[in-house]
Amino acid sequence: MAYWLFKTEPDTFSIDTLKAQGTSCWEGVRNYQARNLMRDEVKLGDKVFIYHSSCKHVGVAGIATVTREAYPDHHQFNPESPYFDPKSDPENPRWIMVDVAYQQHLPLVSLKAIKANPALAEMVLVNRSRLSIQPVTEAEWHNILAMAGVVSESC
Repeated sequence: MAYWLFKTEPDTFSIDTLKAQGTSCWEGVRNYQARNLMRDEVKLGDKVFIYHSSCKHVGVAGIATVTREAYPDHHQFNPESPYFDPKSDPENPRWIMVDVAYQQHLPLVSLKAIKANPALAEMVLVNRSRLSIQPVTEAEWHNILAMAGVVSESC
């Protein structure tokens, strides 16, 4: 099992939305590095921090589990979709998505708090914060859970 951080703008899709849906596809990733991570490394059963970005309260808001590995993002072929990509070929799709299931909300662990924690100084979020899909080490995972006041074994 691996650990990840998936960024989302809560005005578009939030941890509350995921809880209401139960399971959802994680579509709309249009960065090649993030896509490659999702396609090549995100696996069934991996744990995911849901991270709210571009909002008033930025930070880790909850946890999800990967329930389906990479498959073509069908939005890339829909001209009505904001994720439409006219250069993508159905025979060799450019963009993929995974499915995630809601696991739990966390008390928000803010980006400010994460950056202030010396144990998280090497975290991708701290050093390359724009990447929408990013790996999280096991130690970072447990550190953030501790910051949220959550017992690691329950996650």
